[in-house]
Amino acid sequence: MTLPVVIVGGLHSDARRSAVRELLTTVPGSVALHHDLSTAAEGTVRRLVRDASGELSRGEAPLVNDCACCALREDLVPELRRLAADGLTRLAVVELWDSVEPRAMAEVVAAHGGAALDLTNVITAVDPALVLPYLANGDDLAEAGLASAATDQRTVGDTWARQLEYAPVLALVDGADADAEDRALLAQLHPTARRVETATGELARIAFAGFDTEAAAAAQHPACARLPQEADEAGVATFVWHRHRPFHPERLYAALEDLACAAARSRGRFWLADRPDTLLAWDAAGGALCVENGGPWLASLPDAAWEMVPPVRRAAAALGWHPEHGDCCQYLVFTSPGLDRDGLARLLESCLLTDAEYAAGREAWKRLPTAFGALLDPVS
Repeated sequence: MTLPVVIVGGLHSDARRSAVRELLTTVPGSVALHHDLSTAAEGTVRRLVRDASGELSRGEAPLVNDCACCALREDLVPELRRLAADGLTRLAVVELWDSVEPRAMAEVVAAHGGAALDLTNVITAVDPALVLPYLANGDDLAEAGLASAATDQRTVGDTWARQLEYAPVLALVDGADADAEDRALLAQLHPTARRVETATGELARIAFAGFDTEAAAAAQHPACARLPQEADEAGVATFVWHRHRPFHPERLYAALEDLACAAARSRGRFWLADRPDTLLAWDAAGGALCVENGGPWLASLPDAAWEMVPPVRRAAAALGWHPEHGDCCQYLVFTSPGLDRDGLARLLESCLLTDAEYAAGREAWKRLPTAFGALLDPVS
């Protein structure tokens, strides 16, 4: 028997519990699994299994490599398989602990569930009044007591952003403190998400809608992410900046702090003149910026290698293909209340190569100072 599984996550713990409670009360035969990672310092992760009537069982899973999330991964699928084997559970609701990101767990269930488990949806629970405070929080998870391992270097802001943007469904609590700005920010951060008010009973149907982990991963990949479009509502704006000329590495590096703090959330892809073949990913929240190597631009690959590139990547590249630079481009999106579009545009433009620098050509670009070496080049 195949067991439908829905994942419910999010740092907004009250909203998450509210969404899980609604599923348990509106879907007969549903059971929730929750792994409490707050006890990781004691060497274990606590597991609680419950239904609408209350607790069914509890247990512990030992830490794996001093990582609470690793222990969760090792324990989750066997527990779900046990529920599937008893044939009594209609829906398994995986309630993630606060800082656990849904993508990792969704891919674990999809990869290891086999015929016994069917991941039917991923939901992030949201209190709209808390979207901006959490997004703007640059504290390390460790400082907030939410780290899942001793090596966890994530921040509250970037963790919340990924939780929010991965899920196709956002379960919204009826927060009296939320205003038009809060809801406009939520809509612009994840415009393709289905927003469902809890306490309406709609979650019970959406939980079985279906979920594609490969499509969800592609939607997050910097080369083909479905980024928000230009918007301006209730004091919240989204600014899309798209250029084909590369950045001067030193000028961009000098502007990173101002750019990272210019918006509550920014993301996208970009290219540097001294690394013209490398797609670089931009991911910022709460004033903290992550810059990563996203692999080669398609324009830098030989024709024979294109067959190994996923179709969604090729399609995304074709949409903005440049006759000279191919898919190499700057594509950055900034979303925030009170966004200074004009100031942001001027700062970004000032970081591009000048006409003279651009005319010097690629070989000259590669000889420019490697300002991003500390961020991008691994230490041997």
